[in-house]
Amino acid sequence: MTRSIRVKNTEDIQKINKIVTQFPYDIWIHGKSGMVDAKSLLGMFLLSLNEPLKLVVEDDIDTRKLFKELEDYLDIEDDD
Repeated sequence: MTRSIRVKNTEDIQKINKIVTQFPYDIWIHGKSGMVDAKSLLGMFLLSLNEPLKLVVEDDIDTRKLFKELEDYLDIEDDD
């Protein structure tokens, strides 16, 4: 499952990282510059914030709680 995610600055990176580390499954952020583990703060800092980014989670995961926590950063429309 993918959702568009807005990451504007380093503060957003830190907040998103803090949220996703609470969940037991893999969460990735994908952009033109590559894909990084959203639970890796160092990896998150490698993202180019000037490009469209997607949050990527396996399809069989219940993401309702994750998406609720990240609602300030996710686009309203579901891209999946």
